[in-house]
Amino acid sequence: MNRALTLDDGVLAGIALAAGLLVAFLSRGVLRWLAKHAKRTKWNGDDVVVDALRTVVPWSAIAGGAAAAAAVLPLTRAVQHTVNQCLTVLLIFAVTVSAARVVAGLVQSVTSSRSGVAGSATIFVNITRVLVLAIGFLVALQSLGISIAPMLTALGVGGLAVALALQDTLANLFAGIHILASKTVQPGDYIRLSSGEEGYVEDINWRQTTVRALSNNLVVIPNGQLAKTNMTNFMRPEQQLTILVQVGVAYDSDLEHVERVTTEVVAEVMTEITGAVPEHEPAVRFHTFGDSRIGFTVILGVGEFSDQYRIKHEFIKRLHRRFREEGIRIPAPARNVSLQPGAAVVIPQQRTADEAGDLFAAARLDT
Repeated sequence: MNRALTLDDGVLAGIALAAGLLVAFLSRGVLRWLAKHAKRTKWNGDDVVVDALRTVVPWSAIAGGAAAAAAVLPLTRAVQHTVNQCLTVLLIFAVTVSAARVVAGLVQSVTSSRSGVAGSATIFVNITRVLVLAIGFLVALQSLGISIAPMLTALGVGGLAVALALQDTLANLFAGIHILASKTVQPGDYIRLSSGEEGYVEDINWRQTTVRALSNNLVVIPNGQLAKTNMTNFMRPEQQLTILVQVGVAYDSDLEHVERVTTEVVAEVMTEITGAVPEHEPAVRFHTFGDSRIGFTVILGVGEFSDQYRIKHEFIKRLHRRFREEGIRIPAPARNVSLQPGAAVVIPQQRTADEAGDLFAAARLDT
């Protein structure tokens, strides 16, 4: 247009901008109300969608108002084209950011629901977010009239050089993807490596796996090392597990009585202690004629790995008290030493320094 700017043009442009701002303000209020209702549902996906719309809808309304204002103003064709391109890039940017939030939030929701824990693996979330942002960036360049074919070619050639320079980083990335895809380890699992590290898996990202030990310290393990090492996962194939407690009684004990008393204690612990498995069937198995005792194993059921310490603690206390009440002895290791005149004094390794002194004194008196 070549005509001069009039008051009517300014009024119409102002009305268009005001209308866009008003729609943006009203839409934020409506979406805030929807967000409160979305939090009441069990599915987290609606929270993610509403949160993303709270960004894209207001910016789209503002961009629409600005485009309408530019359309009523007597701008030259070049200026009008520039304004339209800027508004298009702004709209693409808002849509891309919102889409990245939606996709990343949905991926996080899915990984959390499958692993059954609050924390989730961020590796898939980060990958999807970067892919959506990259697609949006390419679309913005295309809308500006910039050809993306040479850029893709350059990226392909440069990507080879980057891959050679970042071999370890890429190895950790693909190792993390393989670990999650194979479902050998998921966030929330309790693992123990052959090198000794153990704890709950907090997160698996593009480079490393974070493990929280029972001491509440974080252990950082590269994904490549985690994929190559021998590992025990105490949460799979199921979370419940059995633990073994070794016990011994004197040879003069009535084993039927011992088994009955131990079974009663096991049943009591399984029903009263938090973390135990009430439906676990008490199991007592005699297995060894030892030097000073008959050994047997008590099999306990626990709901989760860290519960075993509390279960063992309570079981040993209660079994020890019950054995004392029933007159069942748990003998301590003992060894008789017989000394002959003129013979060398043999001190067992198990003796303390005071006991050794007593033996030497006894040897002098005999000689």
